[in-house]
This record gives sequence, structure tokens and C-alpha cells, in this order.
Amino acid sequence: MPGVTSPPAEGPGPRLNATAAALLGLLLEKEMTGWDLIAAAQERIGEFWSLTQSQVYRELAAMAERGLVSAGPPGPRERKPYAVTPAGRSAFAEWLDGEPGADQVRIPLLLTIAFAGHLAPGRLGEIVDAQRAVHAERLARYRAAQEQLAGARTVDPARLATLEFGLRHEQAVLDWFAALPGILAPHP
Repeated sequence: MPGVTSPPAEGPGPRLNATAAALLGLLLEKEMTGWDLIAAAQERIGEFWSLTQSQVYRELAAMAERGLVSAGPPGPRERKPYAVTPAGRSAFAEWLDGEPGADQVRIPLLLTIAFAGHLAPGRLGEIVDAQRAVHAERLARYRAAQEQLAGARTVDPARLATLEFGLRHEQAVLDWFAALPGILAPHP
């Protein structure tokens, strides 16, 4: 009828955000509680994608409301297991097939260095030394994981690819730390 507008057609809703997609990807492997998801995310993607407990539960509630996941009956400690629904599988497949968003770089050390002129003398050196040790330890962990994978009968190429990125990233960061004194030295 002229002058009458139809309501928008119901669809799968807005495109998934990366956090929701990561949770769906983990849930595609097996049914998990929010608590289990937090642990799985930390183990599987925690080195390059951080998730907080509040984010996980907020996303689970939003995905349940959209029909992307369904919650099972509460188990011990009232924890509900979540499973991906067919709509969730479809939304995940659509997200995965799309172009990844732009990198979201947040490196607290670089923020500290950007404002280092406000630090007490010597403090930046202490911070840099502590951060260098963190990155050296992480590189050692990645190398140990690489050795474990080398001895495995089958290796998931996707995990190998993310591990390789981690190895190269940490080595690049350590190389940057080695060059940092010359970069931070006063220039005439």
C-alpha cells in the first residue's frame, strides 16, 4: 500500500564481532561452559587475542539472544554448557569467509615510551629490561612448542601458522629491544 512501509525482514542480525566469532570457533570444536571457554581461549588464542571473563559472558548472552548458541542445563556450580546452533554455524562461516578487520595494535610499552619524558631517570631502563625478559621467555615457550610439534605425527597447519607468527614476532621484538638504546640516545 502506498505510504505504508514494511518492517525490515528478520535476518541473522549484525555481522559478528571478532570476539564473538572466536568464541563460536572454539564452541565448534566442543560444547563448553563460559568458564571452559575462558580457559580454552587463553590456551588457544590468548597470545594474540585477549578475552576477559566479562567479555566472554557478555558475548555468550548476546549470542544466545540472537540464537547463535544455545545453553544446556546448568551443571556443577550452575555453569551452563553452550553449543553452537545452525544459525551460529552460518554466522561463523560468514564471518570467517569475510575480510579480516584492520589490526588493532595496543602495546602498553610503546605508550610508556611515548611519554617516557615524564618518567624518573632510570625508570624507562627498568621497564624495558622487564619487558625484554617477558618477550625472551615467550620466545622460549614458542620454541619449545615448535619442538613439540616437530615430533607430532600430525600437525594442524593453522596452529603451525599462528605459532610461526609468534616466533617471528617475538624475535622481531627482541631485535628491536637490542636496537632501542641507540634509538633512544640523544641525537645532535
